[in-house]
Amino acid sequence: MDIIKQHIEFLYPEQLNETLSAIAKLVEEYSDLIEKKDFLLSKEDVILIAYADSFIQGDEPNLTSLKKVCSTHLKSMINTIHILPFYPFTSDDGFSVVDYKEVNPEFGTWKEVLELNQEFQLMFDAVINHISKSSDWFQGFLSGDKNYDQFFIEANPNHPDLHRVTRPRTLPLLHPFLKQGQEKYIWTTFSEDQIDLNYENPQVFLRVLEVLLFYISKGAKFIRLDAIAFMWKKLGTTCIHLDETHEIIIAYRKIIEQIAPQVVLITETNVPHPENISYFGDGLNEAHMIYNFSLPPLLAYSLHAREVDTLSNWAQSLKLPSDKTCFFNFTASHDGIGVRPLQGIVSDEQISMLANKAECHGGFVSYKSNPDGSKTPYELNCNYMDLLSSPEESIAYRAKRFMLTQAVMLSFNGVPGVYYHSVFGSENDVEAVKASGINRRINRAKIQVDDLNRELEGKSSLRYRVYSEYKKLLELRQQEDAFHPFSQALFSNKDALFIIERKSESESVYCLFNFSDKAINIESHTSNKVNMTYWKPVETQLEPYAYLWLKSV
Repeated sequence: MDIIKQHIEFLYPEQLNETLSAIAKLVEEYSDLIEKKDFLLSKEDVILIAYADSFIQGDEPNLTSLKKVCSTHLKSMINTIHILPFYPFTSDDGFSVVDYKEVNPEFGTWKEVLELNQEFQLMFDAVINHISKSSDWFQGFLSGDKNYDQFFIEANPNHPDLHRVTRPRTLPLLHPFLKQGQEKYIWTTFSEDQIDLNYENPQVFLRVLEVLLFYISKGAKFIRLDAIAFMWKKLGTTCIHLDETHEIIIAYRKIIEQIAPQVVLITETNVPHPENISYFGDGLNEAHMIYNFSLPPLLAYSLHAREVDTLSNWAQSLKLPSDKTCFFNFTASHDGIGVRPLQGIVSDEQISMLANKAECHGGFVSYKSNPDGSKTPYELNCNYMDLLSSPEESIAYRAKRFMLTQAVMLSFNGVPGVYYHSVFGSENDVEAVKASGINRRINRAKIQVDDLNRELEGKSSLRYRVYSEYKKLLELRQQEDAFHPFSQALFSNKDALFIIERKSESESVYCLFNFSDKAINIESHTSNKVNMTYWKPVETQLEPYAYLWLKSV
């Protein structure tokens, strides 16, 4: 345990020896349950993001339906499935977990998870900043069970330093609960049903470590650390990105590497870009991958503004601390499209322009509270397709603009994550928002498998147009060494033409993207190159919102 001693001493100096002893015991216990493999990422790594119940077919377990859809339609396109929280929960569509170690019986059992893992690599969510108020952990805390003493954070709602705490929501930071008959205010960063864990207590650190090791023993190759930036609270600070939070992630990684070096830790921190990349650490000690949160809103901005100078300058500034780290690239997810990651890249007016586009196209805007009492946009709640174009525009136009952004995302170095509503060309589910009052439901619709199969048979449908082109791109991408996650990417632009050159030892791939509504002359970019995207003609001009992937001869 010498490898983690300094980190545990920093976090828990008074409980150092007993904490190290407990960690050693967990490592010994799980070493026999986990097969040790080498760390490996490859060009084949493409991750589908979906809920356990994203696809519905009759009365069969949702996880079985998920496997059927992926095996039938996506097997040649993806090799990994990120199953969003599939544990028992009470709110936030899974992100208020009641029991970390159980499968929600409505979705299936661990048997169905294992069956999925036999065909695909898996990514699990570790929702470890908070837990449901209905969990045994919190109920034990309220009842005075010594096993859960100091598992949660009590605070005085009148404390003068609370106003400094970073707020990702407009809801109260503290909520009152009855603890052994007395009213106590408990820390709730995200909602009244999501109770923050108290990592100042080493027992919380240990219980969560055991959860992570349990997930690995159940087949998790990738682990998403949800809302990780808020883990440690210290009055008088912003309570985000504290040194203790980074030390916890480093400690967890070093412990996991002892028995499962193949596991990839991904941090989810929807914050401005400089803060986001801090979770790479020194490139060898913290997150293996981080969500590239600036990419989705920046692509949307570039398309609406018809300029790529901003995108190109930002992309050229991207630096990785080692050749063992990379970005997790995506354009859509179960959450909204965060706009805080645009801060410092575009102006507030340009962010407002994007927010206006979302609302004009049927979406919504969620806000965060600021220390001065004001509110600013936090995320756009809108299907990515609908953010890019109006639902009134033609299917061909919508598909073209959408697939331009997807092709860009797939061309960035790193590992791509594809949301299930993106690969199947879905649109806003406004009725779900009206029925629930939850803005994020606009992009979380459940898909009936029979309806999906029928729509994919209609070659003029939006679903088919998007799915068929995505299929070609992903199958092509997996054949090229230049798309290895750690291979080099060079970015440039000329007017509204954005260019990415992907390089490996054996080849170079040139990716051209037209973000304007006018054709662009590309003759100088096509000499001595062959067209990889065979379904698109190579001429002297690149049509509006078109793209090409070319390879040197």
